[in-house]
Amino acid sequence: MFGIIRPCRNRLSSDLRESWLAHLCGLCLALRDDHGHLARVVTNYDGLVISALVEAQTTRSRRSAGPCALRGMKSADVAVGAGARLAATVSLVLASAKVGDHVDDRDGAFSRAPARGVGRQVARRWARQAAETGADLGFDTAVLVDAVQRQSSVEASAGLGSSVLLVTEPTETASGEAVAQTAILAGRPGNAVPLREVGRLFGRLAHLIDAVEDLEEDRASGAWNPLEVTGTSVEEARRLCDDAAWGIELALREVDFVDGRLVHALLVHEVRESIRRAFEEPRAHGAHGRGNGPGGVGGGWSGAGGSGGGQWGGAYGSVPPPGGVPPAAAYGGGGNEPPSRPTRWDRRGKEPGPGRGLWFWPELVHPPKQRGLLLGCLAFFYQCGTCQYCCRDPYPGPFSGKWRSGGCDCGSGGCDCGGGHGRGGGGGDGCCDCSCCDC
Repeated sequence: MFGIIRPCRNRLSSDLRESWLAHLCGLCLALRDDHGHLARVVTNYDGLVISALVEAQTTRSRRSAGPCALRGMKSADVAVGAGARLAATVSLVLASAKVGDHVDDRDGAFSRAPARGVGRQVARRWARQAAETGADLGFDTAVLVDAVQRQSSVEASAGLGSSVLLVTEPTETASGEAVAQTAILAGRPGNAVPLREVGRLFGRLAHLIDAVEDLEEDRASGAWNPLEVTGTSVEEARRLCDDAAWGIELALREVDFVDGRLVHALLVHEVRESIRRAFEEPRAHGAHGRGNGPGGVGGGWSGAGGSGGGQWGGAYGSVPPPGGVPPAAAYGGGGNEPPSRPTRWDRRGKEPGPGRGLWFWPELVHPPKQRGLLLGCLAFFYQCGTCQYCCRDPYPGPFSGKWRSGGCDCGSGGCDCGGGHGRGGGGGDGCCDCSCCDC
């Protein structure tokens, strides 16, 4: 539920980081105020983009919030108003649909009858509350519900040779309508068309990234995966993700913002980072340019000892993929694929073990250890309170036990802001505060 946008503190300037946290806390408090404390569990990093988009088109609206355990018992200014409430509404209706799907499939925490009964009640309550808040904001949540309900029929009709984009269409539609609504709330209807395109492409990207991250485990368990069912290769999924990221950037250029720096950082730079993370491409540190492979500056990845001038394989032809070194290079292997998941080693080649300090629990094990509803909720709140979602990498999902990438990549080498860590570091495409970016 934490989304694909997980910015590291080293990739945002202090003011943008403060603004990002204000929207995150604002979303959490909007869920609490409108829908009760239980609804706060659906707080997610992608949902706060809705709040940020509304604010980027208008003026800043904040209030002071009291101490919170997740902020180290510190007070803070948080985002308030229609943007935060719309973000809460969208997050809640999608969470309602997700819980309903898990109940229908009888998987995870809802494998037993008592848990399924509770799940159905929670899903119905969240759907009803989201519809009421949406109506108050002038947003009909039925478009989201309809898109989610169509997902199962779309998946049932997909088969080998089908376009994977047919499977992502309901997600694209729901995301596009939610993002377009930010223009209406901000009083800038002229922004609705490009923002609908931003939302549509972001929905496609989120669906594909989720499919890529779960591909190996779904293959092992026999679970439904759009890439496996349609016969879409990982290389093709990467191409579609890159196209979607570029389309988002182009569409954002057509939007009239008052202050679009945070939105640009999240939907351009952090989207690219999420793609890199999903396809397990390590950053190239030290040198500024792209394509600095093991054969030296400008060298390629070749099967002949990694000498300079070799060719990059796979879907990229002779052009190196974003991030420089291909996945296999990070593991010291000569193949084209990273090591399979059944391993005790994480993506940086370090043994995670049971954890350290306050991270001794939940343990990282393979295969993932699932937890029931009560134990999963306990793990969720414990991991929130000990900052595991931000700083532990990888961390286990509270319910599924799946390995997830943490929001902060400082432990894997720091920030890739163009090769430098200060403001305006040039050379790359990850400028910390976007002051050096003309895109």
